[in-house]
Amino acid sequence: MSPKADKPVRVGLADKNPLMHAALKHLLSEDERFELVFVASDGQEFLRHAAETPIDVGVIGWIIGPSDGRFILDHLNLEDDPPRIIVYTGDGNKTVPSQVMTHGGAAFVSKSEQPTVLLDTIATVAEGRMVFPYMDVRSIYDNPLSTLTRREMEVLSDLSSGRTNKQIARDLGVSLNTIKFHVRNLFQKLGVNSRSQAISLYLKS
Repeated sequence: MSPKADKPVRVGLADKNPLMHAALKHLLSEDERFELVFVASDGQEFLRHAAETPIDVGVIGWIIGPSDGRFILDHLNLEDDPPRIIVYTGDGNKTVPSQVMTHGGAAFVSKSEQPTVLLDTIATVAEGRMVFPYMDVRSIYDNPLSTLTRREMEVLSDLSSGRTNKQIARDLGVSLNTIKFHVRNLFQKLGVNSRSQAISLYLKS
């Protein structure tokens, strides 16, 4: 999705912290390059808003329900023209940037950075570029999740959020047997034989 140069970048936010909502609202309102379209408190709310009101760039937290930032990324990956996603987090886990890239994110920004870094990253991502700290990208290609289809990744993301097969089938509008088929396939590809093992591998990747 490439916004026109003469229009502000349409931005959606998702963060569990109300104080962060207020801070980011103020930050974006002070910069005429951006238009804040909506603010969400969890991944499901963000996806619902994004489906109803198109945006160019999403800024999301990593530690956010119902699973974490991967829930948003994996569900957007099935869209034909999804918004580009920046993960903006205070999580100090050094593996998060590579996880964001693995799951289709466009950028990673630490909350320890100056606010101007986030604003410049939003503008850069809207122009079609990616922004990440240095990392060894070879580990991304060794990730077992790379063998999953986009639908299998979505189902695995739903499993990690605590949903049952019946709930996932209802949410996706498919039969229970279809979900069981996807679960069986992803178990085989990941070399696991239980839901807990699959979720554990997902949360580490």
